[in-house]
Amino acid sequence: MKKFFWLCACVLVAVSCKTVQQGVGEHVADSRKIQIPFEWGNANVYFLLTDRFYNGDKTNDVVLGRTANAAVLRGFEGGDLRGVIEKLDAGYFSDLGITAIWMTPLVEQIHGYTDEGTGKTYPFHGYWTKDWTAIDPNWGTEADLHELVQKAHARGIRIVLDAVVNHTGPVTQRDGVFPADWVRTEPTCSYENYTTTIDCTLVKNLPDVLTESHANVELPEMLLEKWRSEGRLEKELSSLNTWFARTGYPRAPKYYIMKWLADYISKFGIDGYRVDTVKHTTEDVWDDFAKICQLAFDDYNAANPDKFMGDKAFFLVGEVYGYGIGQKLDYHFPDKKVNYFENGFPALINFDFKADAHQDYEALFSSYDHILRDEMKGNTVMNYLSSHDDGSPFDKNREMTWDSGIKLLLSPGISQIYYGDESARPLQVKGAEGDAHLRSFMNWEDLHNDVEIKSLHEHYQLLGKFRKRHLAVGMGAHKMLSAEPYWFARTYEGQGFIDKIVIGLDLETGEKEVIVNDIFADGTRLRDAYSGVKTQVKNGKIQLDTDFSVVLLEMY
Repeated sequence: MKKFFWLCACVLVAVSCKTVQQGVGEHVADSRKIQIPFEWGNANVYFLLTDRFYNGDKTNDVVLGRTANAAVLRGFEGGDLRGVIEKLDAGYFSDLGITAIWMTPLVEQIHGYTDEGTGKTYPFHGYWTKDWTAIDPNWGTEADLHELVQKAHARGIRIVLDAVVNHTGPVTQRDGVFPADWVRTEPTCSYENYTTTIDCTLVKNLPDVLTESHANVELPEMLLEKWRSEGRLEKELSSLNTWFARTGYPRAPKYYIMKWLADYISKFGIDGYRVDTVKHTTEDVWDDFAKICQLAFDDYNAANPDKFMGDKAFFLVGEVYGYGIGQKLDYHFPDKKVNYFENGFPALINFDFKADAHQDYEALFSSYDHILRDEMKGNTVMNYLSSHDDGSPFDKNREMTWDSGIKLLLSPGISQIYYGDESARPLQVKGAEGDAHLRSFMNWEDLHNDVEIKSLHEHYQLLGKFRKRHLAVGMGAHKMLSAEPYWFARTYEGQGFIDKIVIGLDLETGEKEVIVNDIFADGTRLRDAYSGVKTQVKNGKIQLDTDFSVVLLEMY
C-alpha cells in the first residue's frame, strides 16, 4: 500500500484576488486576507442517505406504525437530521473539504410498505412521497432542518435537497392512490422512445404525476383530511391561494408540487436541489421549476440579508438517467435529442464517469477539460463513482479505493462523494438484494478502529481540502507538464481571481523534480499540501523530497 498520512497543519493559499464575496472562508496570502470565491463548478458534494448515515435521535427510529419486519437493508435504520448535525458539529464534513451536502428527500413518505420481489420495503430512501408539505418524522423536524442549514452555512457548506416531481409513492395497505386527474397508474414505461419514457409509470405501482397537464385540479381529499387532522388545513390552503395568485400558474398537479418544494427554499434557505427522474417529464417542466425555485431563493435572500451566502442563482443538478459527458449538451432518446441545460439545469449528473475512470489520468483529465471548457462552456457535470441506485459502480469490491479518491477529487467538474467512499463502506452485503447492497449503514466503527480505513479517510481529507481551496481543480485549464513521471498544471482565471496549481501522481518516493516555468516564476514559494514540504522555483524547476507518491503544489 502507498504511504499516506494526515497533515494537521493549516495550509495557506496564495492567489491574486480583486473581488470579495460573502459566505466563504478567509485565508491569508501575501500578508493580505482574501476570500476564495465559491463556484458550483468546483463543488465537492457529499451525498448521503439520511436514514443510513448517523443516528442522532433514537426516539424517532420507529414512527407512524412502521413496525413490520423489512427485508435486509429495506427498512428504516435510524439515521436522521440530528445525526447529520452531530457530524457537522464534529467537523466531519469540513475535514473532508466538503462544500455542499446533498441529502435524499426529507418529505413525508408513505406510511406502509411494499412487498414485491425483494420483500417488505419501507420508504427509507425518501423517494416515495405521501405529503410534500411535511418532513418525515423518521428523520426529524423542521427545527432540525433549520438548525442543520444554519450550521452548514456558518461553515461555508451549502445544503442540497432532493426533489421528486415525477411521481408519488406506491399504493400500499395504508396509502391510497392520488386522484386520476393527478396521476396515471399505467402503462409502465417501455423506453422505446421519448413518449414511452414520459407518458408512463417508471415501474409498476409507482403512480406517475400528470406533469404534462395544465388543467386546474382540486387538492386530493386524502391530503385535505391529513392536514385537517394535523390542525394546519387553513394555513396550507391560505399559503396556496397566495402563491397561485402571485405567480399566475394554473392549479395543475406539477405546480402544486413545485410550490411545496419551493417552500423549503423560502423557509429554510436551502441552496439547491438534485432533481430526480428528469427525463421522465417534458423538458419545459424543469424550466418552470427553475424559475419557481429562483423566485423562492430571491425571496429568502431578500428577507435574510445577514444570511446571504453570496450565490445569486439557486442551484439545480439533474438526474437524467444514462446521460454522460460524452453526449455533451444533448441527451439522446432513441428518437429525439433534448438539451436539458437549456431547460433549467446548469449541471447534470455524469453517468459516464464510472466507466471513464478506468482510463489513465491524462486521458481522463484532458478529455474532461476539453469538453467542459469548450463544447459545454458555461455548464458542468457532477462526477461520481458510486451511488444509491447504480448497481455497477467503478469499484464495487473496494479494491481501488486510493485511486478512486484521486480520480474523483482531481477531475474537472463537480465531485460527488457517496457516503462511505472515503471509508470503503462495503457495496456488497450478505442477504441484500438489488440496490439494497448500495445502501448499508455508514461504517463508523471501521473509521475508528481500522488503520487502513483511517489512512484512506485521511487521503480523502487531503485531496478534498486541496480541492476546496482551489477553483483550478474543477474549473481550471488543464496542461500536462510531464508524462513520465506524471505531472500536470491547472490554471483558473475569473472574477478578478487567479489560481494556479501543479500536481504529481504515481511518483516515486524520495526526491522529485519537474519543470514549471510556464506556470510559476523563479522565486515562487510552493508548498506540497499532501506532505507539508515547502520548496521554491529555481531555474524554472521545483525540487522536493517526500515520502509519498502524490504531490499537491500550491503557492503560500
